[in-house]
Amino acid sequence: MLDLIVRNATLPDGRTGMDIACQDGRIVALAPKTEGTAAQEIDAAGRLVAPPFIDSHFHMDATLTYGRPRVNESGTLLEGIALWGELKPLLDEEEIFARAMELCRWAIARGNLAIRTHVDICDPALTAVRALLAVRERMRPYIDIQIVAFPQDGFYRDPKAEGQLLQALDLGVDVVGGIPHFERSMADGSASITRLCEIAAERGLMVDMHCDESDDPLSRHVEMLARETVRLGLQGRVAGSHLTSMHSMDNYYVSKLIPLMAEAGLGVIANPLINITLQGRHDTYPKRRGMTRVKELIGAGLDVAFGHDCVMDPWYSLGSHDMLEVAHMGLHVAQMTGQAEMRAMFAAVTTASARILNLQGYGLEPGCNADFVLLQARDPIEALRLRPARLAVVRRGKVIARTPPVTARLTLEGEEREVDFTLPAGDAS
Repeated sequence: MLDLIVRNATLPDGRTGMDIACQDGRIVALAPKTEGTAAQEIDAAGRLVAPPFIDSHFHMDATLTYGRPRVNESGTLLEGIALWGELKPLLDEEEIFARAMELCRWAIARGNLAIRTHVDICDPALTAVRALLAVRERMRPYIDIQIVAFPQDGFYRDPKAEGQLLQALDLGVDVVGGIPHFERSMADGSASITRLCEIAAERGLMVDMHCDESDDPLSRHVEMLARETVRLGLQGRVAGSHLTSMHSMDNYYVSKLIPLMAEAGLGVIANPLINITLQGRHDTYPKRRGMTRVKELIGAGLDVAFGHDCVMDPWYSLGSHDMLEVAHMGLHVAQMTGQAEMRAMFAAVTTASARILNLQGYGLEPGCNADFVLLQARDPIEALRLRPARLAVVRRGKVIARTPPVTARLTLEGEEREVDFTLPAGDAS
């Protein structure tokens, strides 16, 4: 007897009437009308089953701190940074752990079973590092967590950052991070990229840098990141996050830059909710929205993923860790409304993110981990439109979260009917 069979599922690639058979934490069969029985069966009723959602860029050490020690009244990046500086001395390992655990519960309920979180290492005690390492271990059966050593105050700007970053890696942090645009000079930023990439090469680690997170069209750090990636043979292991300055760069320079990024095999991680909120604050009108060039980067063959970045923290007072909300916003801002483009936006919070994070066993094929989400939608585009209920969240072949279907019951003209905001059967989708 199998552990689980999900019957009559629609897959993101358009296959319908598919049964997903799971045993010992793996998908063992994926075909129409699978024979056999299982300890548990779920009728998908033609609805979409997707691989789990992934948040490829987040700050778990700061999440759910809204209002402490005060609210970011202006909603700006600079006030958020100042507020984080006020908050850090008040934090302890126990309360960081508790907040991060609660965020993980929110994530699982939303079908997010992988998170790459940055952690501020500019604290001699590495309090947040120790807390998130404990969260990673505690939640390992339920959610994959990658931790990035992030020198929030600047790798060279903070004289203790290098030693603390190395210590964080020794403790078990997974990924080398950086913030070159926050150094005191462009030269220091470039030097930080070189040193941080060398550390990653020496230790066999991945790299994920906050890069060119500004409106400055002359910020050039992603160019340096591509150079160091090629020089050190790090292709396929390096991601540039934010890259918002690309929104302001002239087209001639970008025509040179994107091929360099493609040569380096860089992953790109944009954060639509936060990028369009924090960038362009010095503009009146026309007002730049600040998100990187998603359409052009995908067109050049780069993997582009989306992150939530913040949920109820010093920089962003909203959010519930819904990656479909992130993708929904991203497709609008990037004007990715063609049919293939919208499917690419669904991939930005699923398969493209998995490639950038180098997640093993991810996907909907025999042999992959039995991790997936049953959605109250019939295809990826409808999922983006509705941001629907996650009817079942499955981890290693076990259902770990359920949400009832969402419908509205109307009484009109003496007749009751339900509305679920999908097109009636037979209508064009």
